[in-house]
Amino acid sequence: MTARPVDIAPLGPVRLPDSGLGRGWEAATLMGLTLLILSIGLVTLYSASSVYALRQELPDTYFALRQAAGAGVGLGALLVCALTPYRLWQTIAWPLLAVTCVLLLLCVLPWTRGIAPEINGARRWLTLGIAFQPSEVAKITVVVWTAALAVKKAPLFGSLRRGLLPFFVVWAVLVGLVMAGPDLSTAVVLALLGTVVVFAAGARVAHFVFLGLLVAPIALQQLLVGFRLERLKAFVGLLVDPLGHASGEGYQVRQSLIAFGSGGSHGVGIGEGRQKYGFLPESHNDFIFAMIGEEWGFLGVVVLIALYAGLVLIGFRIAGRAPDRFGELVAIGFASLIALQATFHMAVGLALVPATGLALPLVSYGRSNLVVTLAALGILISVARAAPGGKAARG
Repeated sequence: MTARPVDIAPLGPVRLPDSGLGRGWEAATLMGLTLLILSIGLVTLYSASSVYALRQELPDTYFALRQAAGAGVGLGALLVCALTPYRLWQTIAWPLLAVTCVLLLLCVLPWTRGIAPEINGARRWLTLGIAFQPSEVAKITVVVWTAALAVKKAPLFGSLRRGLLPFFVVWAVLVGLVMAGPDLSTAVVLALLGTVVVFAAGARVAHFVFLGLLVAPIALQQLLVGFRLERLKAFVGLLVDPLGHASGEGYQVRQSLIAFGSGGSHGVGIGEGRQKYGFLPESHNDFIFAMIGEEWGFLGVVVLIALYAGLVLIGFRIAGRAPDRFGELVAIGFASLIALQATFHMAVGLALVPATGLALPLVSYGRSNLVVTLAALGILISVARAAPGGKAARG
């Protein structure tokens, strides 16, 4: 009588099956979270924008379908970036920087209004066959260029002049062109992204403090003029009297807080929110997080935050497993891009910081931001594929 074989646990490490993106769970999970957040975003966007579209005498699906088209382009960009060896970005870092500076310059030159019209008091859009925001492209540029130069400059970070100063000069050009838009919130994100990448590469904190003190008067001057000063006053007013009447720049944030309060623990239901009926301007864009709070409730907010946290943590794990320094810094930069934008957007909706106008990644209406975010996630997947055991690393 033949003995029956005994089932035993595998002696070596358990390996996940090949997902098409490579062995391991990082790339596949990153893609899954991306698609999940994107789906939540499209559902919420339709609910938040349908009434606004009808008031513009447009179909109720107008903004949702345009966003879906942008998602299609963005997913194509994600696929291309995921399958392209990420080291290619290191070789084209300087040309990418040059092209980005030219595009940003075209947005602010006085004789280019034909291709860079003024919209709502700002010139942020460029129309070259298609309309897009060069400041969104600059987010990828600042991460890629900073990471590429940091790999070379790392041994010189002990010297301010030869180490950090070259980065600061280029950042100042990019930030200055974006601020000329004017777009202070994106300029701040660009500066923070560059700082995070260089800090991760080993730059000295004392040098950041010194340069920060030099920049502080300019930043303060920009903050205390025009509509930015009004937003700051509105923010302070909400802190002093959160239950008082708000108008002007403080009206949106007050209505955002009302939306969160109305949502309670479980929300009023998808499509049942009231703020979209003209009470909360830009509910499909700058304040879409408030719509999630109203319709999905506290539980929906917690789930969304957990999804973003998972996306960012996986990004940092990919950075830790990157096969070289450039891959590590690029992954840190793009994980930080998701983290910064999501945090700032949510903080605005909860009246924790003054209004900034930053999109909620993969959720807010805005195809330029959506395509750039998906492309950045594609580069993250490319780094994951090249990690030890990844599909690209195995050939």
